[in-house]
Formats: sequence, C-alpha cells, structure tokens
Amino acid sequence: MVKIVTDSVTGLSADEARERDIAVASLFVNWNGVEYVESDLDVDDFYGKIADMVDNTPTSSQPSQHELEEVFEKIARDGDELLGVFLSSGLSGTYEGAIRAARSVAARNAGFNFRIVDACSVSYDETWPLLRAVAARDAGADLDTCVSECYEGIASSRFLFVPDSLAFLRAGGRIGAAAALIGGLVKIIPIITVTDGKVNPFVKVRTHGKAMKAMYELFRKDVEQYGIKNVVVHYIGDKTDAVAWAREKIEPLLGHAVAVKPVTPVVGVHVGPAIGIAYECASRIADKINKPLSAVVCSA
Repeated sequence: MVKIVTDSVTGLSADEARERDIAVASLFVNWNGVEYVESDLDVDDFYGKIADMVDNTPTSSQPSQHELEEVFEKIARDGDELLGVFLSSGLSGTYEGAIRAARSVAARNAGFNFRIVDACSVSYDETWPLLRAVAARDAGADLDTCVSECYEGIASSRFLFVPDSLAFLRAGGRIGAAAALIGGLVKIIPIITVTDGKVNPFVKVRTHGKAMKAMYELFRKDVEQYGIKNVVVHYIGDKTDAVAWAREKIEPLLGHAVAVKPVTPVVGVHVGPAIGIAYECASRIADKINKPLSAVVCSA
C-alpha cells in the first residue's frame, strides 16, 4: 500500500489529513525565544500579532530528521511504500531532510520503496498536487502513477499573492534590501508567484489596488486559457479583505463559492500581510515549471 506523508505548510487541518490518510510532519515558527509547532497554532490568533513582527521577524525551522525517520520507519516495517510530498526545496531544507531520512530508513529495511517529491511551491499550490496523488492512491494506482499525478498537479497549479509591503520579504532575505527600499520609495507592489520552486515577481505595479486588479486579471486569463479545477483564496494577517475579494471578484467569475484559507505561519512570517490565490487548472500552465519529473523526485 502507498502511504503518503507531507508537511504542515500545506495548510491541511488535522481532520482533513486524517480523513485522507495523510501523515503530516510539522514545521516550526520561532519568535521571541519561543518555538511554536505550526500544526498546533491558532493561525488567526497568531496573525493578530503580525503587526508586531515586522521589526522582529520570526524565523522558521524544518522537522528533524529523527522525526521524519520515525514516520518513515513505521511505513517500512509495515511493508508499505512511501510517497513524500514536501514544500519547495528552493524555500526550505525539508525536502532534503526527507530524502536523508528515507535513505536512512531504507538502509535498515531491505526492499523499502520510496519516492520523495519536491512540490516546488507552498500552501495550496503544494496541496493541489498532493491531493492529486491521494486521489490516485485511493483509486488503486501504484506508487509511480501517484508520483506522475503529483507532477501533473505541480505543472497545472499556480500561486499568486500581493503583499501589503516588501518589509517581511526583505527581512526574510527573499528580496534584496535595495529592491525593498526602491519599492517603498516609489510604491511599487509586486504580484509574486512561485516558479520552478522559487519566489519570483510576476508583475510590478505602482499601488496595492492596481496590484489586486492585475492579480485578478492574471487569474482570469489562466482560467480562460487552461480551465479551472480548484481554487482557494489565501490571506496572511487579517482575513477581512481576502473574504471581500473572494466574494466580490472571484466567486462571480467562477459562479460558485470559493474557500478562503490562511497561509500557514511558516510562509506567512516571510511574506507579511498579504492576499493571494492558489489554483489548479485543468491542464498544464506553460510557465509554471521547467524541471522534468526526474528533477523533482528522489527514488529509492
């Protein structure tokens, strides 16, 4: 049987993970000398303090190799196969840590078969590919078919977001200090995406309002060109504006209700207050990923 393991950055609740038979390894947020287990955080309560974090930005850390080995060891001893799907290796060391853990378990358990997939993104841009793999597993697919489905999900999904400012991205090292300063002086706001596993500015405009309009237009064009399967509107910080944007813009376009969910704190503390949208299209998005499947999967 294929057993699926992922990380807390997907944003799946404990109930959602349990219902889908997904094991979740939590990342951690470190702030003011306290280490918080991301999976245990009340996200909205945590984001209520985000205004206090801009000059004292929290850090994040990945699961220990020991923790991952414990999860993988049980899978190996039960005679099952492992499919691990983890957040972008370009943004975290979690993927590499999972590879080390899987190889260590394989050295102790002859015949242990595993695939570790670099989801090449975060939040629901990681979750949509994961859920494709889950659906394949539940339909009886073998391990490599589950991996192929996950890769199709990676190639067919996109995450766009508009930060309120560049302060958190600068503090977290995601953009250079000079770029952050220039952006602040001339009020340039980027629409940011994740391509090939790295954060990139998609479009730059002069005001937050124009950025939100441009993000909507990018989404609308993707829907027209590639079709749409799944959508979630994301937020970091207060959710009020994200809910309004979902109700006033995204739902009329699609003709149905759209979930509004927070980005998990491990990502949120590096971006700061923001609104975004993560979606899975019906076909591959041309510029989402240039890496072949072999470059995002580590096999036993």
